[in-house]
Amino acid sequence: MVKIDTRAPFALVGTVLKYLSVPLLFPLALGLYYGEDAWVFAVTVGIALVVGFSLERLDTEPSLRGREAFLMVAVSWLAVSVFGAVPYMLAGSGTVAQPVNALFESMSGFTTTGATVMEDISFETHSRAVMMWRQTTQWLGGMGIIVLGVAILSRLSVGGAQLMEAETPGQGIEKLAPSIVQTARILWGLYFGATAFLIAILYGMHVVGIADGMTLYNSVAHALTTMPTGGFSPEARSIEEFSPAVQWTLAAFMLVAGTSFALIWTVVDEKNPRPLVHNGEFRLYVGIVGAASALGAFLLYLGAGTDAAVGNAEGAVRESVFQFISIVTTTGYASADFNFWGASAQLLLFVVMFVGGMVGSTGGGVKVLRWTVISKVLKRELYTVSHPDAVIPLRLSGKVLDEDAVRGALAFFVVYFLVFLLGAVVIMEDSLRAGLSLSNFEALSASAALIGNIGPAFGVVGPMGGYGDFTNTTKTLMFVMMWMGRLEILPVLVVFTRGFWGE
Repeated sequence: MVKIDTRAPFALVGTVLKYLSVPLLFPLALGLYYGEDAWVFAVTVGIALVVGFSLERLDTEPSLRGREAFLMVAVSWLAVSVFGAVPYMLAGSGTVAQPVNALFESMSGFTTTGATVMEDISFETHSRAVMMWRQTTQWLGGMGIIVLGVAILSRLSVGGAQLMEAETPGQGIEKLAPSIVQTARILWGLYFGATAFLIAILYGMHVVGIADGMTLYNSVAHALTTMPTGGFSPEARSIEEFSPAVQWTLAAFMLVAGTSFALIWTVVDEKNPRPLVHNGEFRLYVGIVGAASALGAFLLYLGAGTDAAVGNAEGAVRESVFQFISIVTTTGYASADFNFWGASAQLLLFVVMFVGGMVGSTGGGVKVLRWTVISKVLKRELYTVSHPDAVIPLRLSGKVLDEDAVRGALAFFVVYFLVFLLGAVVIMEDSLRAGLSLSNFEALSASAALIGNIGPAFGVVGPMGGYGDFTNTTKTLMFVMMWMGRLEILPVLVVFTRGFWGE
């Protein structure tokens, strides 16, 4: 086996870091406007440019093969998370000023996990520039850093298909145009347009008086973390702070963000909603959200909800719909503290942590398509028990599924749940060693929330809490779990195998 050439991947990582300086200009401008922490972002821009240009010199005309693409993607996500932590440390405010916490918050942002170690989410502790950078990291990570690079950087367009496949493993890249560069531009164009549309709606609602507190700053901040299914909010109590109108609006946009952007483009391009009806994955996605929300609303209304939901039909429905959409799509917003839900409603919410959005969406988790494949495999196996000579191809939306794709889905399931269980064990044991009171259910939910890029879980890491009380050892493990979860585990694990590096 030919040994891997590390120069090309690291040179392209340098290109990514160099252009990371561009989105850093947004919080820099805010810092200048508000007179807060502008120097923090000016210094970070300088560091990103120096390191980026230095790494680019490793290879002036990089070309990538399969393994180099995996390495470049894995290292790029790690590198941007490290550089994304620099503003938190330089600003020196609150718990995120500590290096491990800063790395955790940055990785949580770029992977759109939404887990936080901030103990005081307020403008008294953190500047508006730093808080907006926190939101921006999620927006950058939502559609994919590499997909963005392929769309706008000629240096990444060569080998772009391999890079995009490595960044979205197990999903495949559905070409929406003759070239992969055009496809990347279509995806990011849809993403940008949806974000801008949501900003306009939220701020418009504020102007007409039905969205108190949804200022222009908050409109931008929440749009930047809704479309990537991220869940960070500059408000300490998340979406609970806002009116029912805002909650219903964000619920609708979260549902859209959890839908395949390729499917959305097909609907827009054909000006016909029929593809939604004919798409089996979309029907199952909406069906799961609808069924979970209906059952959840019933439980909340009967007494398993907060005071705003018990005996209040609209409150129960809104609280349930919002929270189940938020968790299924792995956004992690909260319109109520579900730590106060009854055990039955909490268990249902825990179960849907393993659903995820559609493939090709900004949602994380297992993904609805994989559940579809697994259900079809199970149905086929049950049939072949009594008909051992039968040859039954698996079909999805009328198309025969490739058996390699089926095996890939099964392998992902095994690895995903192994990492989830091992993560829960380590979180539990290290917490007990450190004297942190944590139940088995809380440890399991924390592990599920991290590997699924969901964010909030139950107990101390509930929607109004955070991960700041864990030890640095546990937070380092969580950092790795978020990284693995965003790249769907295998592209990260493969880098640590001997065969990957050749002989």
